[in-house]
Amino acid sequence: MKKMRIGVVGCGAISGIYFKNLTTVFTEVEIAGVCDLIDQRAEDAVATYNLPRKYKDMHEMFADSSVDIILNLTRPYEHLEVSMAAIAAGKHVYTEKPLGATLEEGIKIRDAAKAKGVYLAGAPDTFLGAGIQTCRKLIDDGYIGKPVAATAHFACRGHESWHPDPAFYYQFGGGPIMDMGPYYITALVNLIGPVKTVSGMATKSYPTRRITSEPHYGAIVDVEVATHVSGQMHFENGAVGTIIQSFDIHSHNLPRIEVYGTEGTLVVPDPNTFGGPILLYRPESKEYKEMPLTFGYEENSRGLGLADMAKAIQTGRKARADVDVIYHALEVMTSFTKSAETKQHVDMLTSPERPAPMAYGLLPGILD
Repeated sequence: MKKMRIGVVGCGAISGIYFKNLTTVFTEVEIAGVCDLIDQRAEDAVATYNLPRKYKDMHEMFADSSVDIILNLTRPYEHLEVSMAAIAAGKHVYTEKPLGATLEEGIKIRDAAKAKGVYLAGAPDTFLGAGIQTCRKLIDDGYIGKPVAATAHFACRGHESWHPDPAFYYQFGGGPIMDMGPYYITALVNLIGPVKTVSGMATKSYPTRRITSEPHYGAIVDVEVATHVSGQMHFENGAVGTIIQSFDIHSHNLPRIEVYGTEGTLVVPDPNTFGGPILLYRPESKEYKEMPLTFGYEENSRGLGLADMAKAIQTGRKARADVDVIYHALEVMTSFTKSAETKQHVDMLTSPERPAPMAYGLLPGILD
């Protein structure tokens, strides 16, 4: 079967792991070329990863008939422009999270892909890794009974102390719920099912942030978005979830994700990773026991969702990280802030099917 050819738009901080995995792990795809607004970044990527070519801009890339899929690694507020232009050119699109900077942007991208008849999928794909997939198997097989509740927590003091270009985290399309929320919400939808209703509260704790990382050390960033968001989720199956996503907390002892069932408790690995420890509590044992990972891809496997989409295009099946899932996550995330602003519950308009579980027994880098 012919390899699907990937054009990569954006060569920023996240691109390195994509380049590594797409050139060494996932053997059914290949990178056709790259481009970036900062030309040196694209040149460095070509040299470092021995890539075929550098395009002068995304429009030259989109005009290349040999490119099948566009990997959109731009900043959140640029996702709309890049994805819409790629779709208009007839390309399939896999985008970094979130799908759009607003729900309205997500709708435009989703509807454009549907009208054009192209595949649209996106990050995060961490839920396809060994950790979340093993947890899903444990839940589906009844190890904790029926899920009745869940918690999901991410909290840090922001990214300005380590990220080389952190300003966008505090600008339109940024904030902890849009940056980290996709990992947690997508994992919960995969484990429990779609969300029915949400309520939320949000605040912007600090009006400015001072960057202490290079190369922008000392620069002051105006904060445009909520930096602490907490909310409640009522899932369609009746379970209730609690979420906190924050850039305002120095330290905490909260669990990443826990799922509570009628017959036990499951401690889920960090959803920003592909592996990690899993703990299962059953009342008869009265203790937590670590469970073995029973699926592949426990290392950093970013690009797994893209490789899965490429195989889905070739075989005619649905991509596991397809637009239904990433749009639902965007609807949930934006509804937390909407609820905070209106002081009302917000009912979801979408209800995606849980993605198909990963297949057993395949060679590494090969998808079903």
